[in-house]
Amino acid sequence: MNFIKENARWLATGLLLSLGSSFGQTFFISIFAGEIRLAYGLSDGEWGGIYTIVTMSSAFLLILFGGRADTVPLSRLAVVVAGVFALACVLMAFSASVWLLLLTVFLLRFCGQGMMTHMLATAMARWFVATRGRAMAITSLGFPASEALLPVIAILLISGIGWRATWVVAAAVIVLALIPALMFLLAQDRAPKGSNGGRGAPGLFGRHWTRGEVLSHPLFYAFVPLLLTPGFIGTVVFFHAVHVAEVKGWTLTAMAPSYAAYAAASVTTGLAAGWAADRFGPTRLMPVVLVPMGLGMFLIGPAETPLGWSVALALVGITQGIAAALSGTLLPTLFGTNHLGSVRSIATAIMVFSTAVGPGITGWYIDQGVSYPEQGVAQATWCIALSLILIPIMLWTERLQRQKAPG
Repeated sequence: MNFIKENARWLATGLLLSLGSSFGQTFFISIFAGEIRLAYGLSDGEWGGIYTIVTMSSAFLLILFGGRADTVPLSRLAVVVAGVFALACVLMAFSASVWLLLLTVFLLRFCGQGMMTHMLATAMARWFVATRGRAMAITSLGFPASEALLPVIAILLISGIGWRATWVVAAAVIVLALIPALMFLLAQDRAPKGSNGGRGAPGLFGRHWTRGEVLSHPLFYAFVPLLLTPGFIGTVVFFHAVHVAEVKGWTLTAMAPSYAAYAAASVTTGLAAGWAADRFGPTRLMPVVLVPMGLGMFLIGPAETPLGWSVALALVGITQGIAAALSGTLLPTLFGTNHLGSVRSIATAIMVFSTAVGPGITGWYIDQGVSYPEQGVAQATWCIALSLILIPIMLWTERLQRQKAPG
């Protein structure tokens, strides 16, 4: 409790960023999938293709723009991003063509899933060192909290005022609540605590790695499958929730409690994983992070009731909780914090890329007659196989951490 009390302003900032990202996250946009497909005359594959195109585009822009987190004060950057985010919500409410839909979803994905999460992880890594895992775990609670509450609220709003008006409400929340709160919290700057006299926390070999140096080292590429997988599966399992309901004969209302199960599992595991990352180091989490997700994907096909779906989502939530702690601690631990915005933009772009290709690939298979529950077995097998591969990668990483600088 002392940790939370002493760092309340900074933890609240991170929590707001994670909460604020929700309107651009797949779990929220997917709630409107049925209405969007109907309004624009799109099939599952066509809607998934659009989602893939715009999310990939947002990933490329993030690579170019993400380095601003190193040079632009967060107090300014966060407000600008939130302002564009609100505009995107308004555009979604009034869009009348597929071309405007493309632009709208692009902005939602770039601002929400891209920049909001990027700013959160970069800020926590800079502001905290010895307690980085705990800080990331606490501020990441905004993700499962919104995943538990927003779907229920959105479904009620859609039934009451319509899907387009619901997006107007989202814009109002950003303008009237999120932006003023961020401006208040970020009015006071913070020097990194325990960060070598404000010079930041170095990584491997006692250095602060630049983006070019990170990209030239094979260790980074060994992490790429790990960066891709939670985003890919975590996105499509929510993106195709409406499709799963249609295949199984369930209602979205009956499936709504599954979001709470997901959130509870993610919160509990995320807090434990944050403590473990601080205590044992983030590399120790690598071989275990994907195992629960693999088990959950195996369960989707056989699930006969929404309860089975809830158990599957809870297992996916366990992985997402661990992944949140891992994503916020691994890169700064290995590569330092001075160029973290630039370095993280590559990792975040990879994650966003995985969320981009997921709906397109799985949507195409659905159009070919392979339902998403049937696709779950292949995704489960991948998770378990990758978990085994990550064991030697973990050992290699730990050997590098024990080495001194060359020369």
